[in-house]
Amino acid sequence: MTTQATELKGATPTARTGRGKRAPAKGSLLSLPVLMHATLFGLLCTAIYFAGNVAKRFLDDRSMKTYEELSSRTIELKLIPAVLAALAVLHGIWQWARSRKRVFLLDFACYKPPDDLKVSYEGFITGLANAKLYTPESLDFQQRISQRNGLSEETYLSPGLKAVPPCVNMETSRQESAMVLAGAVQDALDRTGLSPRDIDILVVNCSLFCPTPSLSAMLVNRFKMREDILSFNLGGMGCSAGVIAIGLAQRLLKTEPEKYALVVSTENITQNCYTGADKSMLIPNTLFRVGGAAVILTNRITERRRAKYELQHVVRVHMGHIDMAYECVFQREDEKSNVGVELNKDLVKVASKALEKNLTKLGPLVLPMSEQLQFAANMLQRKVLGKRIAPYVPNFAKAFNHFCLHAGGRAVIEGLGGQLGLERRAVEPSFNSLYWYGNTSSGSLWYALSYIESCQRVKKGETVWQVGFGSGFKCNSVVWKAIRNIHDTEHAEWAHMSNPANTERCWNYIQENASYKSKYSSKFGQEPPAKVVPSEHTNGHAHTNGHAGSFGQPEKKIMIHANTNGHAPAAMHMRTRAHGATIGGPETIPFKPVVH
Repeated sequence: MTTQATELKGATPTARTGRGKRAPAKGSLLSLPVLMHATLFGLLCTAIYFAGNVAKRFLDDRSMKTYEELSSRTIELKLIPAVLAALAVLHGIWQWARSRKRVFLLDFACYKPPDDLKVSYEGFITGLANAKLYTPESLDFQQRISQRNGLSEETYLSPGLKAVPPCVNMETSRQESAMVLAGAVQDALDRTGLSPRDIDILVVNCSLFCPTPSLSAMLVNRFKMREDILSFNLGGMGCSAGVIAIGLAQRLLKTEPEKYALVVSTENITQNCYTGADKSMLIPNTLFRVGGAAVILTNRITERRRAKYELQHVVRVHMGHIDMAYECVFQREDEKSNVGVELNKDLVKVASKALEKNLTKLGPLVLPMSEQLQFAANMLQRKVLGKRIAPYVPNFAKAFNHFCLHAGGRAVIEGLGGQLGLERRAVEPSFNSLYWYGNTSSGSLWYALSYIESCQRVKKGETVWQVGFGSGFKCNSVVWKAIRNIHDTEHAEWAHMSNPANTERCWNYIQENASYKSKYSSKFGQEPPAKVVPSEHTNGHAHTNGHAGSFGQPEKKIMIHANTNGHAPAAMHMRTRAHGATIGGPETIPFKPVVH
């Protein structure tokens, strides 16, 4: 075992600094709604009683007689204090019962890898070449994809893949997971001031690396957590598993009062580096990078004041009953028995349908009534009156203040943002998450949220929407509501954004590389150039196929049929071809959410 892995396994949890001491485990009794309301009402009645006694001393005989008549004339006046007291207690009971179902996000932390794991485009390809497992065509393909998929030259590889030559085995895979999980969890504990033994529920999700003992057991051992901890390890659930883990923790907290839940989301890239030549399976190599996040949730009402968000909704959609959806993201072996994850041509279509279904369920929960009425009126005109008008797509920007979109690739964010009608500020967090840290799978939603907190700020009462896609096929989303104003400059992963030179780098890259059809491109609305490559056929006809754009964009294929006499026909037939991949497919994802 390497020195680094040994240090991670044998180290003891560091001292908790925190930004304020946590509330006592039992909490103040007066913080309980029932007792708080009853106590306040008791103090009010006492104050009124003494105020009345004092006032009697200053009343003349006539006023005193009137006061006594009023106080004894009606029984209603005597019942007022009792009724108010009963209402106060009932209100307190209602608040207490409601608080048992409320879940708060205390704080979270995203893992910031060490700088020696950074990799440039050239370094990435050199490392693959050093492995001596790839054909020149495969290396060239991965190099072209790497420069256009939305990642910068400062993303991070795992120690095993960064080694020369790369070292891929169980030991280096465990080393990566231990490094990421321990780093994120320790930071989250430090930020909240909690001890590892305060954690009551532990949920870990990692899709493709499921060793024995589990990753959740690794954390229990590393941090010496309690023996009665409720521990769960979710595997094989794709990039949306982070939302699934939040949903599981929410359900557990609703049945387990006064608890802390730790949710940890990551993916292991060491164990799942594809070494074959299948292009649909090479794409993940160019997208996925090291990263992870740890989130601490609680249902303690005493923690509400220092919590950041309250969980509003978790909406899950699973399309596994459809064969096409089930198979569009599939781990398999290629013809030479190399294991990899295939992203096939149906992915974009399936993702579009899954998003539509998710928004259909989410819309009535979050959209303002004005949007729902406009949608209903549009549907009435189309379905009942038979008018040929475009379907009305609700404006979800009126429902959410901040968006954390699945950072599956540049084209994915472009498509989601374009169809939702989002402006630069709304898509910037997801683009920056992808640009600086790559696709960190389920952790990417938390890198986007930490960017919002660090660089954009969140105001009290604002809502945040996180949406992720995963194999199976699933589309899951979660809605948070800010409890207080949040401007968190202590997220280490975004400390470099304080440098003015870094603030526009991502957006300049997106404008330069985005599709001509993307509203975020500096070339939006222009015609893409057609590249003509002639090829001769034995029948004397010359066919020219021009592939415009890069992989992952709709390609305009211009087929020019020339006769042997040198005259070209007036008609030129154009067709588009979309590649199926995480970064592939059409630049926009068409969906028509239905809001009931």
